[in-house]
Amino acid sequence: MKSFFTLILFFFLSCGYSLAYELKVVDGDTIILNGEKIRFSGIDTPESYYRGKKQICYDGNTQVFCGDLSKKILIKKIGNNEVSCIKEKKPDKYKRILAECFVNNVSLSRYLVKSGYAFDYTYYSKKKFEKDQEFAKDNNLGLWKMKFDYPWVWRKKVREKKI
Repeated sequence: MKSFFTLILFFFLSCGYSLAYELKVVDGDTIILNGEKIRFSGIDTPESYYRGKKQICYDGNTQVFCGDLSKKILIKKIGNNEVSCIKEKKPDKYKRILAECFVNNVSLSRYLVKSGYAFDYTYYSKKKFEKDQEFAKDNNLGLWKMKFDYPWVWRKKVREKKI
């Protein structure tokens, strides 16, 4: 079987095809994979940058750019591994590709929620990650040990110029 895949790879390379893999992490819940911007479906992470502002959480008296923190956790989880995604049939209201993405067969969305750096976004998820969020909250993991606004609440405050 291995020789079959080697033959296929040789065919693509000899015919001028390349098997490109390009990944950029935009923020905690958005990546660009091979030129396609993908928003992780069913979760929401604090904002790295929204309308000129960075979302701040508080770890005691210390301000933390929690959007940047979620992004760093995602980058660390991906490491040098390849990301694969299962796309949903319909884009979201902003026409973004929605998908659940995986590294080594582990859902990045589930990992981020269960470790406390993302939230079950019930507006879209229908509580898909509710148990993972309860686990993170009950164990005081990630952002749950800080004072924060949910990202959707924070964005609304920014839109209404309350921040």
